Amino acid sequence: MPRKPKPGLPTREQILDFITQSAQPAGKREIARAFALSAQEKIGLKALLKDMADEGLIDSAPGRAFHKMGGVPKVTVLRVTTIDDSGAVWATPERWDSEAPLPRIRVREQKRGALGVGERILARTEETGSGITAHPMKVLKPTSEQVIGVLRGAGDRLFLQSTDKKERREYAVSDAGGAEAGELVSAELAGRPPRITARVVQRLGDPFAPRSFSLIAIAKHGIPDTFAQEALDEAERVARQQLGNDREDLTHLPIVAIDPADARDHDDAVWATPDDDPANEGGWRAIVAIADVSFYVRPGSAIDREARARGNSVYFPDRVVPMLPEILSADVCSLKEGEDRAALACHLQVTKAGALKSWRFTRATVRLAANIAYEDAQATIDAGEGAQIDALRPLWDCWRALAAARDQREPLDLDLPERRVVLDANGRIMSVAARERLDAHRLIEDYMIAANVAAAKALEAKKAPVMYRVHEPPAREKLVALKDYLDTFGVPFAMGQVIKPATFNRILERIGDADYRPQVMEQVLRTQTQAYYAPLNHGHFGLSLGSYGHFTSPIRRYADLLVHRALVSAYALGPGGLNGDENFEHLGEQISKLERRAMEAERDTIDRYVAAFLAEREGEVVEVRITGVTNFGFFATVDGIGGDGLMPVRDLGGEYFRFDEGARTLTGEQSGEVYSLGQRLDLRLAEANPVSGALRFELPEGRFAPPSASRHRGGAGKERAPNKAGRVLKRRGRPANIRHDGKKR
Repeated sequence: MPRKPKPGLPTREQILDFITQSAQPAGKREIARAFALSAQEKIGLKALLKDMADEGLIDSAPGRAFHKMGGVPKVTVLRVTTIDDSGAVWATPERWDSEAPLPRIRVREQKRGALGVGERILARTEETGSGITAHPMKVLKPTSEQVIGVLRGAGDRLFLQSTDKKERREYAVSDAGGAEAGELVSAELAGRPPRITARVVQRLGDPFAPRSFSLIAIAKHGIPDTFAQEALDEAERVARQQLGNDREDLTHLPIVAIDPADARDHDDAVWATPDDDPANEGGWRAIVAIADVSFYVRPGSAIDREARARGNSVYFPDRVVPMLPEILSADVCSLKEGEDRAALACHLQVTKAGALKSWRFTRATVRLAANIAYEDAQATIDAGEGAQIDALRPLWDCWRALAAARDQREPLDLDLPERRVVLDANGRIMSVAARERLDAHRLIEDYMIAANVAAAKALEAKKAPVMYRVHEPPAREKLVALKDYLDTFGVPFAMGQVIKPATFNRILERIGDADYRPQVMEQVLRTQTQAYYAPLNHGHFGLSLGSYGHFTSPIRRYADLLVHRALVSAYALGPGGLNGDENFEHLGEQISKLERRAMEAERDTIDRYVAAFLAEREGEVVEVRITGVTNFGFFATVDGIGGDGLMPVRDLGGEYFRFDEGARTLTGEQSGEVYSLGQRLDLRLAEANPVSGALRFELPEGRFAPPSASRHRGGAGKERAPNKAGRVLKRRGRPANIRHDGKKR
């Protein structure tokens, strides 16, 4: 039976009122101070608060603030769950012990666009007439309390080793949750340095199973990989929609889709024929047919909310985490041979010089003549015969005109290889190699670029909202860094000139087939700004285009779906257009963040597959190329395969190596041996860690630099000693000191 309050103690109602109205976290100390309780009365308060917690009136929070059960604390941690079309940010409490429904809280941002889905904030909350509003106090690190790692046994204790290659620490495990040594787990961190412990919250399985590599990335980056049942049910319903009779019938045209052989969804298909319009003599008519996702996914629907929270599909070697439920992404919306499909058709009129003369958009029904792999399409064209040659030949002829126009505008031409991981049916790695680049790839790219330009210009003509794909020119500081880099190769680069994409193409032409060409291409790529989505047009520098918006991949990119909806609304093409509440500025910021998240997850996973592929070659001498030089060593990648690994300076031997930041070189002061960007050499693969994706190299036996015979730092008679510019590292008792002689870091 509950104890009655002692004289001087506040009542339960008074405590609840104080907790609810307090502008600060209300713990036991704050309650005692508010009611001016004596030392003896504080003992009674402790018992009363325990009773209230047992009765379910308040949250039991020893050592922390209390709050009413079913209510939200005045100061609490929230996790952002949704940003709606108007840009409004919504969050839910990270911890919720009540049986009441999880509240949805409106977040008042101090800086618009500052928060993204999945981010954690410390916020002050208040109840308003329309619900609960939160005022952010601090943005918390989204991964500060959670780590993906592998359990390591040491006697009767377990330690957590992070899968992050940059994280060298291990954490003692306070609660393994039934997991055993060798398992891949998700764990929460608690405590303060140096006593931080890990509590396992989810067992993820065997970390060395190939299909675990993508699971690590999904868990690490917080990528949603399951759909709410409401969205799945809705997808089943909308998939049964009839296409209707008000669509343009294009089923008689031999439209084809050309995609990777392992494509999981098919957004786009193409068709072309010589133009019979006398006003376009020698020109072409072309159709770029894109899956009509806006017909199935309406603004504000459950599917739409899920798609917006994802921003894009995420592609891994062994799986895809789709933006849309599978019944839509891989079936009903996917353009397939012999099946009637809903499409948004971009009709293009192309001049013989490859310019876009006109364009129009219609909702259509298409029935593909074929789904063709890039390699098969290229083989058919090269042979001049075979299946679908009659459909492919005019496509190639029209493309040659588009390619000529592309060459005329001189976009940035960086033909950097893309790594492709090939798996067998059991998920085991068969090969890792650069993906072959064919004319078939360039053909589809140029048709897609033409359709994307047409979509942006068509919306501009109607003064309708556009979600542009923006790529701004490089910043001056990056150009200065590029100039310093090119100086090391004796390649001139004038800072006073007007910078265009062609400026960088001329540099690469000047270099020709030099060994360091790949490094220069990578440095030019680093000089570029990161592309993003926004409703304000700043052009696309890399493509050398004034107006550009993504339109061709609505199955896998939310930005494209927004452009589809804008076209449907602007040209009165039927249902599924914009609802008028969309805030394109906020949506652009959000989907740009989600795109970067997906890219990081995909890159991390490829690194793990590459490390797993190379693990069988540990101890072998491999040919590498130096991709980065720092004061603590250099990074290198295995030729023809990829994967970045570190060659620590401590393993270069006993002499001192001087680091020149401007030239990006390490130079042995006794031997004169130089390690520089782009250099090719043979190194021993000392370690390949599939879980973290990290590689580590060593010099082959007999390649250690000679130990230093002197302790002098350049000038005669000057005694060499470690200083703050360098650090002393030891391996097998041999010191190696790195001196920083470059610019201030």
